[in-house]
Amino acid sequence: MSLTRFTVTGVRNLHPVTLSPSPRINILSGDNGSGKTSLLEAIYLLGLARSFRSTRLLPVIHYDQQACTIFGQVQMADGRHCNLGISRDRQGEFQIRIDGQNVRSAAQLAETLPLQLINPDSFRLLEGAPKIRRQFLDWGVFHVEPRFLSAWQRLQKALRQRNSWLRHGTLDAASQAAWDRELCLASDEIDGYRRAYIQALKPVFERTLIELVELQGLTLSYYRGWDKERELNTVLASSLPRDQQLGHTQAGPQRADLRLRLGSHNAAEILSRGQQKLVVCALRIAQGHLVNQAKHGHCIYLVDDLPSELDEHHRRALCRLLEDLHCQVFITCVDHELLREGWRTDTPVAMFHVEHGGITQTHDHRE
Repeated sequence: MSLTRFTVTGVRNLHPVTLSPSPRINILSGDNGSGKTSLLEAIYLLGLARSFRSTRLLPVIHYDQQACTIFGQVQMADGRHCNLGISRDRQGEFQIRIDGQNVRSAAQLAETLPLQLINPDSFRLLEGAPKIRRQFLDWGVFHVEPRFLSAWQRLQKALRQRNSWLRHGTLDAASQAAWDRELCLASDEIDGYRRAYIQALKPVFERTLIELVELQGLTLSYYRGWDKERELNTVLASSLPRDQQLGHTQAGPQRADLRLRLGSHNAAEILSRGQQKLVVCALRIAQGHLVNQAKHGHCIYLVDDLPSELDEHHRRALCRLLEDLHCQVFITCVDHELLREGWRTDTPVAMFHVEHGGITQTHDHRE
């Protein structure tokens, strides 16, 4: 799948713009602060209804606009077209439309427009809190396992009920037992989906990583969120006094984590920033391969400041892996000469120059 056309209005410093990008490689060059990252942010908003630069959407709206709007036409893997639209105003009103119909769930956007982001903050996947790695894991499971979303929603509902009871003690014993049972059932289902996904991801990740960097002894493992030797209901029973004291459930898939280790050490403590970026790139490219297999379609990759912390050898290796995915890629850089060469002659490449919020196409992929 690919974005064949999209329109952006009222996003940060970007001028109103309509682009018809290449279905494969799109390079956006320009000085820092020119608006390159804002364009990637607009695509990200279209696919996920949130920003990767701010937890709040209000700063995304241009200071002299009342709302930001993004429209996009997506060509699906089966050839049909799907129209997406998202708008958000200063009063907090949010609207998502798919093929002219209002929808309430951002999950429908994510299903239609799978996005992968690689940016200068990508190292946080290794260094950051387990929540970041769970989000990475669940993004992949969501796109390859259709039953995952309903199980995850059941888990969230059961967790809310149990945590409310832990804080306020408002459930009778029978209700408490029923919600614990529902929590355990949903947890086991989610754990099964995650395990199957990691089993499929690991060999693809390892093959991809070898193409980028040699790191002897790097291992990827999965922690499910509770003792692997005991059933969750047993763990919940034994930890009940502590859960009541804290007011929340300590064990369960909401505490799951991915662990990357180099020998006996946490990989983030050993690897350089450039090596961390390559490891994260390998993880995200591996995810793209699994989505392609499951959906017979393609992710769209948003790569912000690709040359950052990478030498020419590693830049070319990463570009080759992105090219081999046969997906649509948007790459930003300051100097377009660093990325102009190296693509195969039959790969469509479009180049855009971004300056003071305006975007000009400098090389047409149809040439």
